[in-house]
Amino acid sequence: MAKGRKMPMGMPGGGNMNNMMKQVQKMQKQMEDMQKELEQREVEATSGGGAVSVKVTGKKALLELKIDPEVVDGDDVEMLEDMIVAAINEAFRKADEMMESEMKKVTGGVNIPGLM
Repeated sequence: MAKGRKMPMGMPGGGNMNNMMKQVQKMQKQMEDMQKELEQREVEATSGGGAVSVKVTGKKALLELKIDPEVVDGDDVEMLEDMIVAAINEAFRKADEMMESEMKKVTGGVNIPGLM
C-alpha cells in the first residue's frame, strides 16, 4: 500500500461493517421480542385418541391437563400414565417446532448456533 493512503473508516469496507452491525442488532432485538411472544403462546396435544389432552406454553410450562373419565381404570393406571407422558411430550415437541418456525422467520432461515 502506498505511503499516506488510508482506507475509509480505518478498515476495508468500514461503512458496510457498520450497516451489518446495525442489521445484526435489529435482528437480535426482533428475536428477543419474538421469543417473549412465543413464550406466552399456548400449544395443545392429545394422546389416546383424545382421551388425554394437555396445554403448554412456548416456554414449556404445563398449563392444563384433561383426562376423559372413561379412560380412568384403577386396574390399568400404567396405560393412563403412558398417555399422559405421551401427550406432554407431544406438546413440548409442538412448542419447540413453533419456536423454531417463528425464529426462522426472523433469521431468514439461517441457523444460529446457541439460539435455541
